[in-house]
Formats: sequence, structure tokens, C-alpha cells
Amino acid sequence: MVTAVAAKNIKELVFEWEGKDKNGKVVRGEQRAGGEAMVSASLRRQGIMVTRVKKRRTSGGRAIKQKDIAIFTRQLSTMMRAGVPLLQSFDIVARGSTNPKLTKLLTDIREDVETGTSLSSAFRKHPLYFDALYCNLVEAGEAGGILEALLDRLATYQEKTMAIKNKIKSALMYPVAVLVVAFIVLTVIMIFVIPAFEDVFKSFGADLPAPTLLVIAMSKFFVSYWWAIFGFLFGGGYFFMQSWKRSEKMQKIMDRLMLRIPVFGDLVNKSSVARWTRTLSTMFAAGVPLVEALDSVGGASGNAVFQEATEQIQRDVTTGSGLSTSMQATGVFPTMVLQMCAIGEESGALDQMLGKAAEFYEDEVDEAVKGLSSLMEPFIIVILGVLIGGIVVSMYLPIFKLGQVV
Repeated sequence: MVTAVAAKNIKELVFEWEGKDKNGKVVRGEQRAGGEAMVSASLRRQGIMVTRVKKRRTSGGRAIKQKDIAIFTRQLSTMMRAGVPLLQSFDIVARGSTNPKLTKLLTDIREDVETGTSLSSAFRKHPLYFDALYCNLVEAGEAGGILEALLDRLATYQEKTMAIKNKIKSALMYPVAVLVVAFIVLTVIMIFVIPAFEDVFKSFGADLPAPTLLVIAMSKFFVSYWWAIFGFLFGGGYFFMQSWKRSEKMQKIMDRLMLRIPVFGDLVNKSSVARWTRTLSTMFAAGVPLVEALDSVGGASGNAVFQEATEQIQRDVTTGSGLSTSMQATGVFPTMVLQMCAIGEESGALDQMLGKAAEFYEDEVDEAVKGLSSLMEPFIIVILGVLIGGIVVSMYLPIFKLGQVV
């Protein structure tokens, strides 16, 4: 009995092996075991002459992203719906992953489940990858015996949430890329092109126009203090992003500001509403009580304004107020969402009405992204035309003036 307990406590690792079978053919594979000796002994019993056994590396690899977790959730849901046992499903997904970090994460979770830990508790040990919403839904699925259905719903939720984020990123990608290229072009003009023009202008022996003198002065300043300019831009940008990421006060300020920016603020607002309604719909449909579901909804919206509103809603609902009434009191949610929530409460189909509201605002985000991209193109062209065109005209003014004199 002691031996059995000790064997159970041995942490199994994944080993890659190579050897020759009875026919002398080279064979390779992987095996989970407590050590190299155990792998060799197991293979010898199968008639394989082992030539190499090596522990598979689990360090290194790229960081685990939300996309990886969404794909894993979808794969796990699909296999469990097909009748594959939970532990075997983890094995299949882990071996199919090309990211060593994800493989190690799934292996650790599998080991916890194998020793008797519930799946939700195993997920809670890794809060960096599985948030409270994820763990609560899995726990609800385990308690209700509908884990496969909940995993499928969770995978759909993650896919839709990522789709919204990717659309917003794609809308920003074009203007950011153009502005970066414009900055590089202006840097080259300031450092190399304008000084060359200045040398030519010195041979004219004539007074230069004011715009040309201004551009030359800017070029001299840029050449002399380029290190300070780059340091300020990159250092300031890094400090700003770190403050936004780490400071709760800064996050609240920026989240409020993002909602007030013309045109872009409307896109942020619609995406936050879509994520808020999608999250609450998913939690409520899973059977999670409303007050408990609201714990995860605010953070999932991705905006501090909606998070504060959710906290207020949770307090009001706890004291007996209706959901739609509490939402209206915050002054954050659109009229359409309030009306659909009210209808859902009256009809007993709140999750379905919230789901329809989420679908509507997800479509609105699609349209807003298309409109934003179309609107920004001419706006960026005008800005670049004024900047670069102004510099070019300033540099050619002395040449035009000289031509008039001649």
C-alpha cells in the first residue's frame, strides 16, 4: 500500500524516446512517466531496444494568449461532446499544441484533475489565464452536469469577445501604421534633406522667406537634439502605457476619456455594451445567480465606467431593485438595452434578450469599424499633405523667388 501511495505521488513528465523494434526498424514516440528508467523499462517490455530517452522541454515558447485559451476551450468542448473522457481530452490537446508553455499549463491542470481536484478548482490555480468568469461557468457546468454545453457556450463567448477586440485593433492599425511611416519620413527629411538644401541656399546670397527659415530652424533643432526628441517620444510613450496598464486611477481617467473622443468614443461605447450584455447573457444562461454573475460582468466590459456602473447595479439588485431599473439609474446604457432587459425580466427570458442585444451591438461595432476606417483615410491624407507638402513648399520658395529675380 505504501508503494502504491508513493507511486501515485511521483510527478509524471513527458519523455521523447527513440529505439528499434523487433524488426530493426527505427521507431519514435512520447510517453508520460516518472523518470527515464521507467520509460526504458516500459519500452523493453514492448520489445523495443531503446537508443535515446529525453525529457521533453516545457520551458520557453511564446506567451500564452487569450486566443490560445479560446482555441483550447473550443477543442475541449468538441472532444467532450464527442464522448472523449476529460483526462484523455487534455492529453490530446496538450500533445497537439505547438506552444511548450501551453502544453505545460494543460499538463499541470490534467495532473490536478487526475488527483481528484475539480476542473474549476484546477483552473482557479492559474488566474493569469482563467479569470473568475471562466472558472464560475466551469463550476456551474460541473454542478449541473452540463459541462460540455457550458464549455461550448464559453468558447462561443470568448470567440465573439476576441472578434470585437480584433475589429477595433484592425480599425486602429491603418492610421497608426501611416503615422509611424510619416514620422520616419519627416525624420529623414529633417536630418538629411533640409541640411542639403540649406547648403545650396547659402550660395544664393539672398534673404530666405520666413517659412523656409522656420523649417531650417526646426531641422537644426532636430539634428542637434534628436536623441532628446526620440528619448522623450519613446520614453514618454512607454511611461504612459505602463501608467495606463498599472495605475487604476490612470485607467479610470483614460476609460472616461476614450468614451468622449469624437467618432472613436462611439465605437468604444458600443463594444463595451456588446461585451457587457454578452457576458451577462452567458453567465445567466449558465444558471449563475444574477448578483454573483455581476461580479464578473463589469471587468469583462473592458471599461472602468461600465465596471463602476456594474458595481452600482449589483448593490441595487441586492437590495431588491430590478435589473433594468438599476441599469437605467447609472445613465450608462442605451435605451434599447434597457428596454430589452425590461422585456426579458417580464417574460422570464432575460438571457435570450441580452443575447439579442449583444448580437445587435456586435453588428453595430462592425458597421462602426467600417465607417471609422473610411472616415480616417481622407483625414490622415490631409494631415500628411499639410505636413510634408508644407515642408516641400517651404524648401522650394527660395528657388521660386530666385527664378523671379532672374
